[in-house]
Amino acid sequence: MSQDLKKLADEDFCYLTTIGWVTGQPRTIEIWFAMHGQTLYMLAGSGRNAGWVKNLLHTPEVTVRIAKRDFTGRARLVEQHTEDTLARRLVVSKYQPRDSDDLSTWGKVALPVAVDF
Repeated sequence: MSQDLKKLADEDFCYLTTIGWVTGQPRTIEIWFAMHGQTLYMLAGSGRNAGWVKNLLHTPEVTVRIAKRDFTGRARLVEQHTEDTLARRLVVSKYQPRDSDDLSTWGKVALPVAVDF
């Protein structure tokens, strides 16, 4: 799987499917991501208030689609300082050259979330 993930790391978006914590129904969002080994990182601009974050806190088993490949994993909030710094750096550095807005503030305040495959 790691070779497959590595090949897909440059894709623009992934599609994260969580299970709705209220409805129990699958919910899919399109979101920016960055890869590091067997871990995918995302940043939640709305922090713990984001619906998808609430969903994965309730049911951490998620599906991620990148290009036409589906992967199952376990989502979690990034809590260790070193990994927090890594997640923010990876996501911001991937998208800053592509986006006309300055992502530095977003990169500092958004909540880092990881999916381990």
